[in-house]
Amino acid sequence: MNAATAVTLSRRIEDAEDVKRLIIEKLKYAVGKDPEHSVRQDWSAALILAVRDQLVDHWMASTRRAYEQDQKRVYYLSMEFLIGRLLKDTIINLGLEAPVREALTELGADYDEILRSEPDAALGNGGLGRLAACFLDSMSTLGIPAHGYGIRYENGLFRQSVRDGWQAEEPEDWLVTGHNWEFERPEVVYNIPFGGDVITTQEGKPIWQPAEVMLAAAYDTPIAGWRGRHVNTLRLWAGKPAKRVDLDRFNRGEYLSAMEAAVRAETVSRILYPDDTTEEGKNLRLRQEFFFTSASLQDLLRRYLSSHDDITKLPEKVAIQLNDTHPAIAVAELMRLLVDAHGLSMDVAFQITRNTLSYTNHTLMPEALERWSLQLFGSVLPRHLDIIRWIDEQHLRTAAAAKRTLDLERVRIVDHSNGHGVRMGHLAFVGSHRVNGVSALHADLMKQTVFHDLDSLYPSRILGVTNGVTPRRWLHSCNKPLSDLLIETIGEDWIGDLEAIEAVAPYAEDAAFRERFRAAKHENKCRLVAEIQSRVGIHVSPDAMFDVQIKRMHEYKRQLLNIMEAVAQYFAIRNDPAADWTPRVKIFGGKAAPGYEMAKLIIKLINDVARAVNSDPVVGDRLKIVFLPNYNVSTAERIIPAADLSEQISTAGMEASGTGNMKLALNGALTIGTLDGANVEICDRVGRENIHIFGLTAEDVANYRISGYDSRAVIEGNETLKTVLDAIGSGVFSPEDPNRFRAIVDRLSYDDYFFVTADFAAYLEEQRKVDRAFMDTEDWTRRTILNTARVGWFSADRAIRDYAREIWNVETPSADEINKGGK
Repeated sequence: MNAATAVTLSRRIEDAEDVKRLIIEKLKYAVGKDPEHSVRQDWSAALILAVRDQLVDHWMASTRRAYEQDQKRVYYLSMEFLIGRLLKDTIINLGLEAPVREALTELGADYDEILRSEPDAALGNGGLGRLAACFLDSMSTLGIPAHGYGIRYENGLFRQSVRDGWQAEEPEDWLVTGHNWEFERPEVVYNIPFGGDVITTQEGKPIWQPAEVMLAAAYDTPIAGWRGRHVNTLRLWAGKPAKRVDLDRFNRGEYLSAMEAAVRAETVSRILYPDDTTEEGKNLRLRQEFFFTSASLQDLLRRYLSSHDDITKLPEKVAIQLNDTHPAIAVAELMRLLVDAHGLSMDVAFQITRNTLSYTNHTLMPEALERWSLQLFGSVLPRHLDIIRWIDEQHLRTAAAAKRTLDLERVRIVDHSNGHGVRMGHLAFVGSHRVNGVSALHADLMKQTVFHDLDSLYPSRILGVTNGVTPRRWLHSCNKPLSDLLIETIGEDWIGDLEAIEAVAPYAEDAAFRERFRAAKHENKCRLVAEIQSRVGIHVSPDAMFDVQIKRMHEYKRQLLNIMEAVAQYFAIRNDPAADWTPRVKIFGGKAAPGYEMAKLIIKLINDVARAVNSDPVVGDRLKIVFLPNYNVSTAERIIPAADLSEQISTAGMEASGTGNMKLALNGALTIGTLDGANVEICDRVGRENIHIFGLTAEDVANYRISGYDSRAVIEGNETLKTVLDAIGSGVFSPEDPNRFRAIVDRLSYDDYFFVTADFAAYLEEQRKVDRAFMDTEDWTRRTILNTARVGWFSADRAIRDYAREIWNVETPSADEINKGGK
């Protein structure tokens, strides 16, 4: 046995004794603490380091295999990776929960408390980042050699608190205690240029002379798949100054200005989505996007060239997926690197770029596709503006040659008609060989709306790949009561092949199984009851219906419609308290962007209505309203298993897909929703009788956009709606400031862009059907079991197989191979 083998064996976990030995070793030699004087954070760090060691050999073996077999690699570029806490997920993936729990008990430490002490990685905000995290898990599970690339945000988005009902934002200091999963890579550093000028040499070659250069430093986190057989890398970039201190200024006593370059560089990786309502905020966002995209492209080209000589063959061995428009600058940056650093012609560079890149679109709202003013873009990235103009000219020649009736200004990347800007969605579309929507409806609407003209020019480019979620975290890990029941009943194949969960469907007709299914749900609800009491001091009953809407705050997601229904129900209960009401707890969670005043006002409305309802003795436990602040992955892991009703009520045609709808249905919640995003496909899979659909369709909405919609007439024609809005607008819920919510009522009365009033009556009607259905306990349980059984198709593993087959040209193992591989 050689020394390396001996070290590996000494770190391997076979039983609880191995866990104890490794934890004590880490406490002493990595954390530097005596076990007798260690606090919970020390135990957490030691356990993470011991578990991380279990990944390293598989991680290195996965990397070696990719090189030895010359496998094609996938690079997933995303501004967000909402990975949450990794400790429990990794322990379960590796099959180590029993020995770890036993070892900690013997050491006098509490396993669950240690899990809770790990901070949530503040690397995202919503579905975009959670999807990226699910995809990392699935690429590892399927053995696809892959890197996730993003930014190592020091303070994340923000920590949300609620003060007097208003959202308050504070820095999310998740790195204060260290991120024990990561490996700093001081040898992996890239120059990131900004500003300056582009000059042309006598030979006609453009040379970029940047005004500023900063550094991107790499930090790697291993991401294991199911059973830990394959481990991929999440590489995050931190901004560093090329020169930390201007010593001359410092020695003159100009201490702040001496650190200016350091502050400017580090600001790039400090905050996710800085408020872009100012020019400074826009500048920082653009710098952020270029910073991580450029570093990622430089890194993957270095890796490719370490084992290949011909850079023109890049698309054969590299697939780059752009997760939304944030990394769309990759089109111009990859061309710049190929032309300026590697000497290729523009034509050849563009062919390589297009064949390597693909783009996932996540929105149908034009304002979310990103558009930078020419002045800003040119001042930050002058060389890239030149390259984009060149791409645009080639693209316009294609448009002209197509001889279709097109408004060329609408298909241009560089817009000269509406304030002069660079359309990043257009750039991503033109510079990619495949462009995918994230649900079937979304892909169709992309062709009909935001990319209609581009689709007519490149008719085979758009396809749909419906989102999915990982069953490892979003059922097996977060919902132990239900997971244990499923494993006992149908085995564990569903963990590696979620579609196998359909085997539980026949048990929906088994009364004994239904009772056990309800017991699992009740256990989760009791856990959430304690969480709500602890965090916001509101007592709720686990016997009530838990009605859940957890997503970022946005008008199109229509939290406003939900709280308006709560107001209507509140008034109805007060008018007839003796009626047979279905007890309900409405649970909200989500953050509003710092500059999004209307979304923040809706949070205040929710909390003001909750204040009135929760303190009203006439209503009692018939209706409670809870807003849980600082919604994040860990909070979701407690809410989702406890949910009875899943609110997916976005304006039809505006939600690209959603993933919360999938997680909630998988965990046995029925959906109330519009025919929007993936709701359409969930409805098809679970059956119309097992979902509550209401409201306008995407086609209805499109027709109203053309013909016009008179919300005032609708309000006047619906007495309940009028009463609700009058109460909100007149200060019934804000007596200390009667006009506080006047802006909401005015918006709905004169510019109801998201059709809240149009869907109000249908929503109320469907909610009363939900009330009646919930009271039929046996039938409700039967329907929830069928939801769990029939949403297996919405797996991130299935989605990644679709990407691999339709976009990346990468082979994946079958589901049988995944499940047999670890047995």
